[in-house]
Amino acid sequence: MTGVAIAGAAEAQMGKALPGLSAADVMAEAARSALADAGLTVEDVDGVFAAATQLPWASVTLAEALGIQPRYTDSTMIGGASPMAHVNHARAAIAAGLCEVALIAYGSTQRSVGRGSASVQEVDPWEAPYRPPLPVAAYALAASRHMHEFGTTAEQLAWVAVSARRWAQQRDGAWSRDELTLEDVAAAPRVCDPFGVRDCCLVTDGGAAIVVTSVARARTLRRPLVFVLGAAEAMSHGHISSMPDLTVTAAVDSGARAFAEAGLRPADVESAQLYDAFTITPILFLEDLGFCAKGEGGAFVADGAIAPGGKLRVNTSGGGLSYGHPGMNGLPLLVEAVREVREEGKDVVMAHGNGGVLSAQATVLLGSEAAAGWRPRSKAVRLREPAGATMGRRRRATKKAGAR
Repeated sequence: MTGVAIAGAAEAQMGKALPGLSAADVMAEAARSALADAGLTVEDVDGVFAAATQLPWASVTLAEALGIQPRYTDSTMIGGASPMAHVNHARAAIAAGLCEVALIAYGSTQRSVGRGSASVQEVDPWEAPYRPPLPVAAYALAASRHMHEFGTTAEQLAWVAVSARRWAQQRDGAWSRDELTLEDVAAAPRVCDPFGVRDCCLVTDGGAAIVVTSVARARTLRRPLVFVLGAAEAMSHGHISSMPDLTVTAAVDSGARAFAEAGLRPADVESAQLYDAFTITPILFLEDLGFCAKGEGGAFVADGAIAPGGKLRVNTSGGGLSYGHPGMNGLPLLVEAVREVREEGKDVVMAHGNGGVLSAQATVLLGSEAAAGWRPRSKAVRLREPAGATMGRRRRATKKAGAR
C-alpha cells in the first residue's frame, strides 16, 4: 500500500455545461463536490493539482476560484494521463510532507465553445506538410498497423463501441444511451480509415475531481476509503511520427511498475477503466497492461467480453465512447474507478490514462481495504499477504479469519 487513499470523488456538468459557465467554473464545481463527498472543506486543502487544455495556469486558476493559497501545486500536463500522474505526484508530495490534502481537478467546456477553441494542437514540422487531421489520423495509423500486423478486424473494433454503449445504457446521465449494434458502427459515416463516427469518442463538456490524502487522515473522514495500491507513468514520444512502434505503447512500462508496486497481477483486476478516445485504444491497453498477449486484444474484446456480463468489466460508465469525453477524460475514469470500489464492491480496479497521440501513459491501481491488506473496520485483525498474492487468496484468508 502506498500510504494514501482517495477520500472524495465527484463529477460536474458532464455532457453540456449550463450556459455561461467557463472551464474554470466547471472545474471548481467538481472540486467543491469532491471535497463535500470527503467531508472536507476548501480550508483543508493544501495541495492543488490540475491540468486542462483551456486553462494554462490550471492549478493557480483552481486555487483562486476556491479562495485558497496551497502549500503545494502541480500543473503537470501530459494530456489525458495527467490526472493519473497527479495521483502519483500527490502521494509523493504527501509522503514528503509537502501537503496533506491534495485536490486533483479538471474542467472543460469543449462542446460549448467548440473543440478547435478548447484544444490547441502542437504542430510537428515533419508531419505538417501532409496536413493530417489530428488526433484521429494518428490513432487511425495505429489501428491500421494493428489490423495489418495481427489481423484485427473492423468488427472487433466495433465491439469496443458496442460494449461501451451497453454499459452506458445502465447509467443515468450517460450522453449516448440509444441502441448501438455492430451494424450501426460499420454503417456510420467514415472519419479516417478505418474509423467511422462510432469509433471516435464523444465531444462533451464536463469536469471531475478527487481528493487524495494520507491513510491516517482519510480514516478520520466519513466516506469509505479507496486505497492507492500502485501508480506509475511513462512516455515514449510526442508526435505519432516518432512513435517507436505503432502497436506498442508506454503502458507496457507504466503498467508493469504499477503492478509491481502493488504486488498484483492483471488477473487480480476486477474492473479496468481504460482511456477510450478511439476504439483501438482499449485494445492496445489490454495488451500492453498484460490482460492478453500482444496481437490478441481484438479477440479479447469480441463477442461482448468487456460488456456487462463479460469476462472483464471495462469502462463501466460507458467511457469516452458513450458516457462522456470532456477533452481529457482521465479524471472521469478515476471517478468511475472509485465508484467501482465503493458502490460495486470491487477489490482491485485499474484506471489508465493516455495523453497526446498514444504519447504519455499513466496507470493507477485502486483497491478496497481487503486489497490493501486491511481487515474491514468491524474486525480486529489486520491481514498481510506476500507481494504477488492474488486477490482470490486474500479473500479466502479473510473468510477463514472471519470464521475463526
